[in-house]
Amino acid sequence: MIIRKAELETVCGVTSRFPLHVQPEFAFAGKSNVGKSSLINALMNRKSLARTSSQPGKTQTVNFYHVNDAFYYVDLPGYGYTKIAVTVKETWGKMIEDYLHRSASLRCVFLLVDIRHEPSANDKAMYDWIVYNGFRPVVIATKLDKINRSQTAGQLKRIRDSLGMQKEDVLLPFSALSKQGREEIWAYAESLMSPEGAGAES
Repeated sequence: MIIRKAELETVCGVTSRFPLHVQPEFAFAGKSNVGKSSLINALMNRKSLARTSSQPGKTQTVNFYHVNDAFYYVDLPGYGYTKIAVTVKETWGKMIEDYLHRSASLRCVFLLVDIRHEPSANDKAMYDWIVYNGFRPVVIATKLDKINRSQTAGQLKRIRDSLGMQKEDVLLPFSALSKQGREEIWAYAESLMSPEGAGAES
């Protein structure tokens, strides 16, 4: 995919109304510090449009990035950071739930997990919750460059088994360092942009 243009178009907080887009939307969910912003930057072919931080819980809004004037990447608040107040966590959860329910243009939810570890209880809960809301999440296993190549297949199987993924569910490894996996993610998203692809995940 050739990225000609990418910009942060809309930032939605707790009291904001989500924009009503006709163009396809692709949402990204994941626990704090799993590499969500790094992935979105790589997919937009930008270095720092999506803000990365070593401080967990940095993303506290729903951010809409307009790409090629054709579709949107939607960055959802990270979860699982223990130092965030319970009331704030509940607010973020409500924001994510509202988005999933109200977006008529959402084609796919990408759920990011760290390939180095077995999915956490929060990861499993988020996976089940996305399924409950009518989507089959595409799981992206980040930080691929942090493990040896010989470990990849075993770690992917561990993730698939732990989350209870079905055989046909999609699991893609990704490295923000080498950009390995970016082409596969682009190709999957493109397959859902046509009218025939609409609703394929719901």
